[in-house]
Amino acid sequence: MSLIKSISGIRGTIGGKVGDNLTPLDVVKFASAFGTWLQNNKNKKDLTLIIGRDARISGSMVNSLVTATLQGLGINVVDLGLSTTPTVEVMVPELNADGGIILTASHNPKQWNALKLLNEKGEFINGENGAEVLALAESEDFNYAEVDDLGQYETREDAFDIHIQKILDLPMIDVKAIKAKKYKIVLDAVNSTGGIAIPMLLDQLGCETIKLYCEPNGQFPHNPEPLKEHLGDICELVKKENADFGVVVDPDVDRLALVDETGEMFGEEYTLVAVADYLLKNKNGVAISNLSSSRALRDVAQTHNSEYFASAVGEVNVVNLMKEKNAVIGGEGNGGIIYPDLHYGRDSLVGVALFLTHLAKENKTVSELRAGYPSYFMGKKKIELTPEINVDDLLTKMEKEYQNEEVSTVDGVKIDFENNWVHLRKSNTEPIIRIYTEAKSQEEADKLGDDMIAKIKSLI
Repeated sequence: MSLIKSISGIRGTIGGKVGDNLTPLDVVKFASAFGTWLQNNKNKKDLTLIIGRDARISGSMVNSLVTATLQGLGINVVDLGLSTTPTVEVMVPELNADGGIILTASHNPKQWNALKLLNEKGEFINGENGAEVLALAESEDFNYAEVDDLGQYETREDAFDIHIQKILDLPMIDVKAIKAKKYKIVLDAVNSTGGIAIPMLLDQLGCETIKLYCEPNGQFPHNPEPLKEHLGDICELVKKENADFGVVVDPDVDRLALVDETGEMFGEEYTLVAVADYLLKNKNGVAISNLSSSRALRDVAQTHNSEYFASAVGEVNVVNLMKEKNAVIGGEGNGGIIYPDLHYGRDSLVGVALFLTHLAKENKTVSELRAGYPSYFMGKKKIELTPEINVDDLLTKMEKEYQNEEVSTVDGVKIDFENNWVHLRKSNTEPIIRIYTEAKSQEEADKLGDDMIAKIKSLI
């Protein structure tokens, strides 16, 4: 079974049986549910939705199903075609639309696709709204429009231009400083829409782009999650081309990873750290990440006399805390940059522009920039439990066990020690506790994870 329904949307593998996979009927039902939910909650007759998709093979088919379904409900559709998640997020308020749907399974392999749902601000709908959409999908309580009331359909081809111009107009982007450096950059866009959007941005910034896997045909040449083990080709090409650095984005361009001039990974956790370093150097404020992100962001914020706060895991939770604290910068340790002066969504394009500005102003190589940040190493483990064990009770016991340390229960249990931390989160689908650790060495991070597993076992 590869159909996953959640408050943030629906995703699954293409083909197979209805209800088990992302079939045409499942796509139509879920699009109908979101359209109906909007109609039930908006006090206006003519609704307009923005649609955009990444380059995966099934995108055109899913796009046709979604747009036709919305028209069938009497909703107008503006189709951006091949786009990025942040571009759709920018275009929803730009066009005064009532919401949006992004057709992407993010970093999942090519057989996957998904519908991600946006409100009128171009932000992901919240948990309460998502639950209402899911309930509508289950009830199939839809009322389609009569022939004279069908929705209108139009396409837009200027969305990337609008998105990029908004980035260039930001006061914290120094276009002149970047152009003066004439950076040479290798780009791995995993044959998706980053291969269109990122070179357009880099061209406007006076950079030379060496393209690797930039043909938007949806044939991912490697696992599309931008992790070190998947990125050997770009690491080699950066060295071969004597480039200043490499840029890696996932299929929908909301995660940004960097490769330094020596072909070494900058570290996806440190994309946000570097951008925050630049912004907080120029404006005291608040930085936000989630509980499973690196302590390095907190350290950098403190060097600039700025505050740091951690949210529960999940982009919606990060955004909510950013709004509450009026944060200058936020994001997630997976390379997701959220810059609220542009919009409240993870955006690799604005991340690239901010990083380039920082690099140009510091007048350093990428490896020199990275060497200036605290060095931490992360570990990820899990402990599988028998179904009869109460995971919540176990986490409560762990909280009491370490009550003399700095403990957060915002999302599971996070224990901050002086030189390292551990974050324990339960799986929502199986009796598993996921264990995230961070320390000053990989060995220490791994040992901390093993120690926590031993402690949990002792409490069972």
